[in-house]
Amino acid sequence: AEAAEAAVAQPEQPAAEAVPAPEQLAAAPEAPVVAETPQQPQPEPAPAAEQPAAEPAAAQPAEPVAVAETGAPVQAEPQPQPAETVARPAEEPAAAEAPADQPEQAPNPAPAEAQADEAGSAEQPAAEQPAAEPAAAEEPAAEGEGADLPVEPSPGEAAPGYADAEREAVLRVMRERRDIRNGFRTDPIPHEVLLRVLEAAHHAPSVGHSQPWDFVVIRSAETRRAMHELAQRQREAYAKSLPKGRAKQFKELKIEAILDTPVNIVVTADPTRGGRHTLGRHTQPQMAPYSSALAVENLWLAARAEGLGVGWVSFFDEREMVRELGLPEHLEVVAYLCVGYVDEFPDEPELAQAGWSQRRPLAWVVHEETYGRRALPGEAPHDLLSETVASIRPLDAKALGEAWERQKRMTKPAGALGMLEIISAQLAGLSRVSPPPIPEPAAVAIFAGDHGVHAQGVTPWPQEVTTQMVANFLGGGAVCNAFANQVGAEVCVIDVGVAGDLPATPGLLPRKVRPGTGDLTAGPAMTREEAVAAIEVGIETARDLVAAGNKALLTGEMGIANTTVSAALISVFTGADPSEVTGRGTGINDETHARKVDVVRRALELHQPDPADPIGVLAAIGGLEHAAIVGMILGGASLRTPVILDGVSAGAAALVARAIAPESLSACIAGHRSAEPGHVAALNKLGLRPLVDLDLRLGEGTGALLALPLVQSAARAMHEVATFDSAGVTEK
Repeated sequence: AEAAEAAVAQPEQPAAEAVPAPEQLAAAPEAPVVAETPQQPQPEPAPAAEQPAAEPAAAQPAEPVAVAETGAPVQAEPQPQPAETVARPAEEPAAAEAPADQPEQAPNPAPAEAQADEAGSAEQPAAEQPAAEPAAAEEPAAEGEGADLPVEPSPGEAAPGYADAEREAVLRVMRERRDIRNGFRTDPIPHEVLLRVLEAAHHAPSVGHSQPWDFVVIRSAETRRAMHELAQRQREAYAKSLPKGRAKQFKELKIEAILDTPVNIVVTADPTRGGRHTLGRHTQPQMAPYSSALAVENLWLAARAEGLGVGWVSFFDEREMVRELGLPEHLEVVAYLCVGYVDEFPDEPELAQAGWSQRRPLAWVVHEETYGRRALPGEAPHDLLSETVASIRPLDAKALGEAWERQKRMTKPAGALGMLEIISAQLAGLSRVSPPPIPEPAAVAIFAGDHGVHAQGVTPWPQEVTTQMVANFLGGGAVCNAFANQVGAEVCVIDVGVAGDLPATPGLLPRKVRPGTGDLTAGPAMTREEAVAAIEVGIETARDLVAAGNKALLTGEMGIANTTVSAALISVFTGADPSEVTGRGTGINDETHARKVDVVRRALELHQPDPADPIGVLAAIGGLEHAAIVGMILGGASLRTPVILDGVSAGAAALVARAIAPESLSACIAGHRSAEPGHVAALNKLGLRPLVDLDLRLGEGTGALLALPLVQSAARAMHEVATFDSAGVTEK
């Protein structure tokens, strides 16, 4: 089946060439009916004509679900419900949005710095604001069960705040503070201005009123040259540590303005100041540098109010700087600041303008009472899964049409690039702009987890190999590391459910939901709450990677016995018999393969999982890494970022993601076709055509990594290939 491909297919091409057509690009699966964010302003709908939905003959019916309490058809504007209850909507998906009917939410990296969609917001990380008023908000606890007791107002008048204009001035200086690297002027800073700035810094709060800061003001050209040389050495060392995609970006960045500014200020922290018994430092000795950091903030805000730019330089070996500046050895360097007048203050942070990273929305980081219970003041709590599903939208019909029109004008025969033309159009529809941004840099997220079904003898490999391979990933010695180095991608390893304990290591994200799943032949693999928690790990990972500037997400996984779990999931969502979708994984013999098929069959007979309840399916027979990949897909789709799928585990997870949010499939690109038979069944059900077919069966994101340059080439061709008009080439 090629239901997903129909979203970007072109029927006017000859069937024998299998080249898709622009007419079908406007027909993608209809989004599950979920709540719009009520307080978000909606952009003007794109002026593209509505295009009819195509129904390819080979398309498989989707089993979409929307987050809701009942199985009844979902109404036009329901609020998102808690993720624990998932039921299917009445409608089959439709493939690309008709802008006149479904205005999209503009990407909004920061409320104060939002940009119009037409201005190229596809380069931003499309951080949709969450739905503010979920219909199924938690009921307040009854009295005696933790409910807040009525509070009597204190007698008398509260201390007055500032007048409106004064308050706005304070907030404005916070909003408009910028870390400046470019555009400094040589104008001297008057002594009285610098004194006011330092006075503000000295009025910063400090733990125990310890005031651990000192300020070393540097004007000497010789000293600044020495500091510049130290920074350059560290810049070069950092550049060598980066993946190629990031290194290419970093090369274009200016990281310091030491020689461009008339004044440099070194802010230090003295951990001995105040003596042994400094109030507030008994259990938290790090409060000294934290207090000095508050002085840095005060200095920065005061400088902005004076029209001075400040750039914080952190490319230093701290001890090397202490020695070079002749500072007392016991001092800690908190900040090296470049200060001077500037030509202008940019509307956005310079790193955001360069696409290096983006501001995270406030709603992502505010929790009520307990971590994970998200709610802005005055709003009902909302769960992350419902919020994410609510923000997934179809491909943009206007951008799809523009992409196909450009393909027709490029200096090549129509359809000559085959699948790459489909991919480029998909990227345009996803990003809402044509030509689409080139998806680099990219990151592969390897979710690691163990499986209780390992006890059934479905693989000869011991379970501790999962822990050992995670260490191998982090040490750079796995195949995925070699492939990532080749294509310039970052490797990110997430412990979502490894049975063993993993030491803190650079590159490892500790997000363990539980230490491995249960044996799915004896009981549920996990609880429903744990399944949702693992999905949310994937969503948070997608958010983190996109906010950090990544333009493509690649799925990877590690977990001994996870192909058994993948086969079970694929059997449920495709209806195929376990014998048809259970492969040999790491190369098991006939006897072990027969046992593996029997294990999958027994698990399905025990649980009778219902594909209309995808969360329930994950809880009964899923894996923690599978659930996290589901979240990665949903998170990537909500952020309008392409997700390149790896092998059989990613295929199984994509089936679950489609059941939760059918439109999430519009963000997915099948990186390769695994040698596992279940992966073929999953791809057919999803309607995805793989870019690479090399009989791989390793996992780790290896197939997705090999496909990454093809996806990037599809977008690059849209930018760099001339049109017949511009090149002066005669058309046929």
